[in-house]
Amino acid sequence: MNHFTFTTATKERAKARIALIGPTGSGKTYTALLTATGLGERIALVDTEHGSAAKYADEFAFDTLPLTTFRPTTLVDVLAVAAHDGYDVMIIDSLSHFWSGAGGMLEQVDDAAKRVGSGGSFAGWKEARPQERAMIDALLAYPGHLIVTMRTKTEYVVEADERGRKVPRKVGLKPEQREGIEYEFDIVGDLDHENTLVISKSRAKPLSGAVFHKPGLEFAEAVFGWLEAGKPTPSVPEYVTAATAPDATPDDLRALYEQVRRHNLLGAAVLDGDGETHTLGELIVRHGTAARSRPPQDVPSRAGTERRKKSEAV
Repeated sequence: MNHFTFTTATKERAKARIALIGPTGSGKTYTALLTATGLGERIALVDTEHGSAAKYADEFAFDTLPLTTFRPTTLVDVLAVAAHDGYDVMIIDSLSHFWSGAGGMLEQVDDAAKRVGSGGSFAGWKEARPQERAMIDALLAYPGHLIVTMRTKTEYVVEADERGRKVPRKVGLKPEQREGIEYEFDIVGDLDHENTLVISKSRAKPLSGAVFHKPGLEFAEAVFGWLEAGKPTPSVPEYVTAATAPDATPDDLRALYEQVRRHNLLGAAVLDGDGETHTLGELIVRHGTAARSRPPQDVPSRAGTERRKKSEAV
């Protein structure tokens, strides 16, 4: 027998899930920092570009973490630490390195294929794909706002200018990441070399198809307004507190797991009491198992209570 139950859909408050895509020099990092400033106070940035984001430290207040290797599991650990430290906005600049950089997905697939020996790249993808899925789940379940940048390769096209002359123009192609990754995000913006932001995909109706020339805080304000128009929901830290409560029963944790599942937060990267990275779903299951193995608490019987009262009266 199937046990599926439909419930009335409600719009809930959410956190930004933004992807900024463009060629080198299109202003991805600057636009990400400007947008982040309009979304929250404490900003963390993962810098994969040899510390280049720090050049904007005179204009924006943010903390940075430079990385030189880009295993997907490394990003999961970073997100867990950022969530634990309570950053309002997380910027990954850029996510492309976790695809084609040192230790990224393509390298993981090659290494896995060599270990397996038979099956070639197919076997390599089969082994490495769970790492990518865990990384994407952790990104989308981050408890604050998330902005990622992705590079595009560039090429020149010849177009007619306003006088009808044929002139070359540099354009960006598809992002350097796995096919279709942009569909994981609520808002996707394409940047060109003139720093024009075109919203190519948006679940926020007011932003659909919008064009921002040298985008400023008005873009962040539009995003924030859409996010806040909904019902409040518990945060990931609140779920962690509930999961680790010493008096939580197996039934409590089972209900908590289902609530977290409905909000698509099972893949959120969190730290346990020992500073180890787990998903929120794993943390709840772990504490649920511990709760089932705890001995039942001694509850005085009514008869015993009455006997004690009589003894105290005497």
